[in-house]
Amino acid sequence: MRKQLCDALMLRAPNPNTVCLTGDLGFMALEPLQNAMGPRFINAGVAEQNMVSVAAGLARHQFEVWLYSIAPFCYARPFEQIRNDVAFHHLPVKLIGNGGGYAYGVMGPTHHAIEDYGVLLCLPNMRVFVPAFDEDVGESIARAATLETPSYTRLGRGEPPPGYTVPTYAPWRQLAHGSGGVLIVVGPLVGTYLEAILPLADQQRPNLWVISELPLSANPMPPALISQIVEATRLHVAEEHVAQGGFASALLLYLAQHGIRVPEFHYLHARAHHFKRYGSQRFLREQSMLDAPALLALLQKK
Repeated sequence: MRKQLCDALMLRAPNPNTVCLTGDLGFMALEPLQNAMGPRFINAGVAEQNMVSVAAGLARHQFEVWLYSIAPFCYARPFEQIRNDVAFHHLPVKLIGNGGGYAYGVMGPTHHAIEDYGVLLCLPNMRVFVPAFDEDVGESIARAATLETPSYTRLGRGEPPPGYTVPTYAPWRQLAHGSGGVLIVVGPLVGTYLEAILPLADQQRPNLWVISELPLSANPMPPALISQIVEATRLHVAEEHVAQGGFASALLLYLAQHGIRVPEFHYLHARAHHFKRYGSQRFLREQSMLDAPALLALLQKK
């Protein structure tokens, strides 16, 4: 999604108040943006805490500030500065973390971003964007640009099946219809499942929804989804995030608060930071039972 990010930010580059900061990252992707913005593209070096504080100061002076880094260096290393300098002052700094979930899997637990949006949504007025497909990035950036509050965009890798036509962006989208319960997936993980789910018979295929914006209070559940949950015998949630603080917890709380009956519930999520061996994102999804075969086994379970 880095190319799509560059394209989206290039549309904002002519605005003299737009500033982009990077923690010595973005090579082989953001050079066009750097050339277009000149001195407004700032390489802050390997100093993420300072970069966030500088971003907060720029936002305080009415600049439109975008901050880009590898996801764990975007939210984890400078968390205190995000909390104290950005969130507590309600400043619209726009954080962008590349490589959400297990995307940097071979680099080990320090590079896993599997608690990112759960941590950040604990802060006041934070909004989160998790584009599911490459085609979603432009709209995610455009929406983040309109906010007067802090935001975090988690970039991954779009994984639609070959020949799949990505539907128009929306915070909630139904990507498949069926009689096999309801499945809600956060962000690009949904691409892992589409190819496996679409050929299923109607009675096994779930109503598949993807959510790309959090928290739920900012994007209430569509009535059609609520109706499907009420009528379903099973509800599945999948996210490349640890269980604690994840979307599933927020969803179940939302359903309880609105008096919506919860059917038999199943949850696929990131199971650990540490593994005996490290490998690709695909490998670590398999270790966490987040891959398509694990989902199919769950759907076919009596």
